[in-house]
Order: sequence, then structure tokens, then C-alpha cells
Amino acid sequence: MKNLHLEPLGGGIEIYVSDSYHFSTDTILLADFSKQTGAKRCADLGTGCGTIPLLWLKNEPRLTVDAVEIQEQACALLQKSVEHNKLENRLTVHCADLKELKGRLPFGAYDVVACNPPYKPEGTGILNPEEKKLIARHESECTLDDICQAASKLLQFGGRLCMCQRPERLADVMESMRRFDIEPKRLRMVQQRKSKAPKLFLLEGRRGGKRGFLDVMPTLFIEDENGDFSQEMLDIYGDYKDGYTS
Repeated sequence: MKNLHLEPLGGGIEIYVSDSYHFSTDTILLADFSKQTGAKRCADLGTGCGTIPLLWLKNEPRLTVDAVEIQEQACALLQKSVEHNKLENRLTVHCADLKELKGRLPFGAYDVVACNPPYKPEGTGILNPEEKKLIARHESECTLDDICQAASKLLQFGGRLCMCQRPERLADVMESMRRFDIEPKRLRMVQQRKSKAPKLFLLEGRRGGKRGFLDVMPTLFIEDENGDFSQEMLDIYGDYKDGYTS
């Protein structure tokens, strides 16, 4: 695996990354948006190298986390991180298709499910010739409906599905959530700076939630007026900011 190395996430947690499997600002923001406290049960779908589960556990060691990923190399990489951080009792890696989780993960048992999905529908945009990056960026292996259906099965009543996506797909995500009895309840736009249009949104839906009453949160700005990280971004990065890769 090319350029395999450890990066710090803070709190004594380190993650194995490579040129094909690494993390971005979007991943960091979704991990923060979906973080839990207490002895909760969580799942991350399409976990890649496992950044979100590791950040969850860094912030709350009482969690129990299942990480699902279809790519064997990514699963092997995350398993190395699990063993390196001695998290075998808290974080389980499942090399599986999220469309085929019956009998592998308990349905109706999770407090939160997160997913940083492929941003581009299949058949659109320039296709990456590297299969690993193609799967991460295009809906070649799963669609929004596949993700929302899997989450709906995993979540207990009132459980949360947290996702990030590009703003042009907001209607698609909300429509898909509602199709599988997940009601959008909390929305936050993310902008690079005030002069730019939003580049990302973070959305939380509740399994079996009552329709309506969407909480639209203040916009999250990545940069301040000087082009430096905003104070909120510095707070989100916390003591793992040195482990960030673009």
C-alpha cells in the first residue's frame, strides 16, 4: 500500500492512512457533527480508513462502534489502526456490502449511523481510473437510497442518521431519508468563507421522527476574514489538527 503511515488524531489515538485511503475536512466535520456521549451504539457506513469511528472513540471511549466497508484493503488498514490503538473491544470492522447487512449487524439497535457517501451519482462527472477512489467518489457501489435504507434498518426508533453531501444534492438526500422513514431534523451549511457559496452540508435525520420542524443551524465558516482557520474550525480540530490531511 503506497505511502502507508500513521497520523495522530489526538488523545493518544493514531490512524493508518495511505495515498488511496486518507481523510479530509468533510470527514472531520461529519465526525464532529455526529459525535455521541455515553454508552451508545454507533455504526459508520463506508468507513474507509475509519477516521470517523476513531474520532468518536477518542472523544467518548464508552461507545461501541461497528465500521462497515466494502473494500478489503481499507478494512485491513482500519484493522491495523484498531490493533495499534488497542480498541478491539470497542471497534469492530466489517468487510461487507451495506446492502447486505442482515445477520451481520443487529437491526434496530443503533443510536447513530453516520455516512460520508460518494458525492457524485453514477454516470456523472469524470471517472477516476483508480477503483478505490472511484468507489469513494461515485455511486458505483451504493446509492443514497441504499444508504438510507440500510440506516433505517440499523437504527432504533428515534436514532439518528448523519450525513454530509454537496449542496446541490440536498433535495436528493432529504427525499431519500423520508422514503425510508428518516425525517430530516438538523441541517448545517459549510462555507469556505463568507464570500463563497456553501460547499457542503451536514444533515441529521431521525428514524420515525415527526414530519417538519427542521432546525437550520448557523453556517459553519472554515476560514475567518484573514484566510486563517476560523475559531470554530480550530475548536473542531482540537488536539488532532496536526493529523489533518487534505
